[in-house]
Amino acid sequence: MKLSVVIPCYNGAATIGAQLDALAAQEWDEPWEVLVADNGSTDNTREIVEQYVGYVPNLRLVDASARKGTSYARNTGIVAARSDSVAFLDADDVAAPGWVAAIGRAMQRHNFVASRFDYTRLNTAPQQKYIQKNQSDGLQKLWYPPYAYHTGGCGLGITKKLHERVGGFDETLPRLHDTDYCLRVQALGEKLYFVPEALVYIRNRSSLRGVFFQGRTWAKYNTLLYKRYRGEQRIKRPWSVYWRDWYLLAKSLVRRGISSEWIFRFGWQIGLMQGVLAFRSAPAVVVRK
Repeated sequence: MKLSVVIPCYNGAATIGAQLDALAAQEWDEPWEVLVADNGSTDNTREIVEQYVGYVPNLRLVDASARKGTSYARNTGIVAARSDSVAFLDADDVAAPGWVAAIGRAMQRHNFVASRFDYTRLNTAPQQKYIQKNQSDGLQKLWYPPYAYHTGGCGLGITKKLHERVGGFDETLPRLHDTDYCLRVQALGEKLYFVPEALVYIRNRSSLRGVFFQGRTWAKYNTLLYKRYRGEQRIKRPWSVYWRDWYLLAKSLVRRGISSEWIFRFGWQIGLMQGVLAFRSAPAVVVRK
């Protein structure tokens, strides 16, 4: 087996079929497998996955229900993988044609790789506004110390040996475990490589409540990672930036009204303060140049 594709999944019945359809259509001249790590779904996710056995190459359903969380599901999936090269997908996104071959070939050259993201295929124009460029033309980079590159967990590829060396995904983190993972892997001296040929279609949140939740939790846990990895470096005048951003947010509301982008930024500001209170750190504000 040359590549194992691990899909953590919890109650993914509405979207997992689209991902498995995409994988069933993939072609690569090397042997590969797909593992759906079910995190204790209570809908008919497992039944849907079982319908694809025989259509998706070497598809297996892995029981990852002992503990809740995407990190636990990914760690469980990689333990069950039969290949030393493992790539991750999410149950609500879709691998573009050629993704398996592109990520598989990249893993033959590198130990740690990232896919390219597209936000246009699965989202309406309003849904694209709050996130539309992250990892669309290169790796993402932290705006706070240690200013390192990182990737979303979907589309990430790594060797099992490196995964084990870094200790796997941090199962105590409910969000941004993929960013934390990237920082720890790079701290070992490994380079993260961007693979533009490996394209994944990303599904943004469809409800304003979901957009708010994403902005809030990302900001909260970015503040934790800022405290955890900043070392001696600090963001300059974080509180001045924080209160200025509240002013700009209010100004934007008056001028343009509510949009998904505004809701995301509003959630972000709330999340920064939650991070400050929970982790006793200055906020991980974005300093615009």
